Amino acid sequence: MFFAGDNWAGAAPEIVEAVAREAARFGNAYGDSPIDREVEAHFSEIFERDVAVFLVGTGSAANALALAGVNRPGGVVFCHRESHIVEDECGGVEFLTGGARLIGLDGPVGKLVPVALSAAISRYAPGFVHSGQPMAVSITQMTEAGGIYSPAEIQDVSRAAKERDLPLHMDGARFANALVHLGVSPAEMTWKAGVDILSFGGTKNGCIGAEALVFFDPQRATDAPYLRKRAGQLFSKSRFIAAQFAAYFHDGLWLELARHSNGMADRLRAGLAAAPHAREAWPTHGNEVFAVLRRADAERLRRAGAFFHDWAEPRSAELGLAADEVLVRLVAAFATRPQDVDAFLRELGA
Repeated sequence: MFFAGDNWAGAAPEIVEAVAREAARFGNAYGDSPIDREVEAHFSEIFERDVAVFLVGTGSAANALALAGVNRPGGVVFCHRESHIVEDECGGVEFLTGGARLIGLDGPVGKLVPVALSAAISRYAPGFVHSGQPMAVSITQMTEAGGIYSPAEIQDVSRAAKERDLPLHMDGARFANALVHLGVSPAEMTWKAGVDILSFGGTKNGCIGAEALVFFDPQRATDAPYLRKRAGQLFSKSRFIAAQFAAYFHDGLWLELARHSNGMADRLRAGLAAAPHAREAWPTHGNEVFAVLRRADAERLRRAGAFFHDWAEPRSAELGLAADEVLVRLVAAFATRPQDVDAFLRELGA
């Protein structure tokens, strides 16, 4: 009963087999192999336009490099207060940008509110050197609270960013989970809605370790090769990252894996709705579920072999937790089995 995180899961067999095949042959180093080129071309096909793609090993690296690529002296990045780049990347953006500041804003389920974003940006008067200068807006899809931006919501955020000519970055660690829930195309959820740079995640959805930095305007990416190299993210055997993506995209595997994990989360949600002493903390639609449990039930579940994390209550939530209640996060993965969900729910008393 592993619900601690989708990065606790192993790797999809198709991904492992692809890496094994690549391990049996020689290939050009430093991203110049045929499979690297094939995967770069596939990204352009998926997004329905020519894009610049840089394979990296971690999502944190992709996020930091994305924002380093648009860095400005005294730069300011606007993002959600509880986003991954603020709370969980150990100052990676600040480090790789040489000191950019992250301005955290509030918003429900981890999403930026366009009006509040515009107001925050407007505080930085052009030419006022003392406060620094806005350089980017970053959103997360899905958010750390399980929220999913619709294309229209992304457009609204992009419009607020473009009022000051700021690029919009999307942290897509769970990109596929959001995509299959919305039922739109990758293009519709990104550049057609105003996204300029994407951190495209595969690791949480069945890969061993495969992330990509995608620039929808290749002209923005002129410094990216040097930034990636300097950050230690240009792998000499990058073809092993490329091999993962080649299998990930083949016959729509990435979408199939995301549909499965979302479906297992839906199974959890249905069970929580039937549990007498548990409830969903707020509605979510991807592979993350946030639940309020009795503390005694949470402890009993852990003794029975369930793995999950307690979660800090978001600032925007008003859960009214009782003294004997706890907020937890339950994450379904591509490898989550129905019987694991059912065993968890039985133990919970659903």
